[in-house]
Amino acid sequence: MSNRKYEKYILTELKVPEDVQYRQEQYSKRATRILWLEDEFVQGADSVILSWYWKATEKEGTPSHVHDYDEILGFIGSDPENPHDLGGEVEYWIEDEKYILNKSCLIWIPKGLRHCPLRVTRVDRPILFLAISMSKKYAKEGIIHAE
Repeated sequence: MSNRKYEKYILTELKVPEDVQYRQEQYSKRATRILWLEDEFVQGADSVILSWYWKATEKEGTPSHVHDYDEILGFIGSDPENPHDLGGEVEYWIEDEKYILNKSCLIWIPKGLRHCPLRVTRVDRPILFLAISMSKKYAKEGIIHAE
């Protein structure tokens, strides 16, 4: 074990919170989680989830919901010659507005703003997905499902 003071802040292996492990098998049929950071794994850290999407979602993905914290989502293409091209298509809803995403983007979701469903409709090249939650945990209690 190293006695380096800040080594504890560097996360290099995937750890998935127990309350979402049951969904891991289904998720792994269309995406690969790379890293999941939150207070449970690195004390004091906000929640960050990083994944590669490599297959379209067969049915509606994440349902419509709101959080009691701010969130940033990112969809980033993997073509180094054209990094703005998403290399696929994502259907994403904010309130009652449907957006078709086909360019690399970041999305700011203020707390209380209803968002999703999220559905990956086409993947030509892997799409890097990033979710940053201004919360110590992407927790079920942080989600208020919209009807």
